[in-house]
Formats: sequence, C-alpha cells, structure tokens
Amino acid sequence: MSVTYSLKRIKSTIQAGSVYYFHEPSFQSSKEHYFVVLNVNPSKDEILLLVCSRSGIRWVRELRKGCPETLVEITPIQYPKFTTNSIFDCNVILPRNITDIANMLSKGKLKIIEPLMGLRLVRKLRDGALLSNEVPEEFKLLLRI
Repeated sequence: MSVTYSLKRIKSTIQAGSVYYFHEPSFQSSKEHYFVVLNVNPSKDEILLLVCSRSGIRWVRELRKGCPETLVEITPIQYPKFTTNSIFDCNVILPRNITDIANMLSKGKLKIIEPLMGLRLVRKLRDGALLSNEVPEEFKLLLRI
C-alpha cells in the first residue's frame, strides 16, 4: 500500500475515538498496543494525540497512585475489541504527525481497528488528560471542545 493511499485513507476515516494497533518503539514493551485518538477535530489538526491502553492495571495504578483521576479503566463490555480489562494512563499522551501514522499503515506496521471507541469513553480519556499536570497546555488546547 502506498504512503499516498494510506494518507488519504487515514485522513478520510480519522475521528475522535479512532483506534490504532501498533508497536511504539519508545515503549519498553515489544508488544503492540491499542492507541485511541483524542483530538476533537483530528482531520484538521497537524498533530494527533494518542493515548495507549495497558492491561497491567495494578502496575499502572501503583505507578500513578497520586493522581487516580488521570486513569481510565475500560472493560470489554464498554469496548468489545478489548479482550481484557484495560487502563489508560492519560498522563502519557503520544503526539504523532498524521503522516507518521500513514507511513506505518503503508508498511503494514499499523492496523486500523473498528469500530471507533464511543465518544462517552473518549470524553473520559480527554478529561483524564485535561486533569493531568504532565500533559502540555498546547496538547490540552486540541482536547477542549
């Protein structure tokens, strides 16, 4: 798949709640993770803000015990593509250029997951990021409606 085609595909389908599955090289884990797009209007933003799901709920809760309001747990009942309960640490926002996402898709290193995550859950994730002291203000501007 060409980068041009991948870019068109991403731009034509991306929404708040789009879910991608890929390996993030900056993480210590060699596993792929689910990432959710948090931007209010991602098709018009230059930078996509992604938050990652983790299955190690206890570990993340212990790591962030001083700021539980920035953690969001999601069950497979809430989002059926998850096979286990997952947690999002909304203190860790991964900024990505839409072209980077398209490049990963064209190389087969990224999967687009359907269906979108529901807006009620996306709002919870955004709220967690907005409450975080670690998320830069310029990112928070892209999360406010």
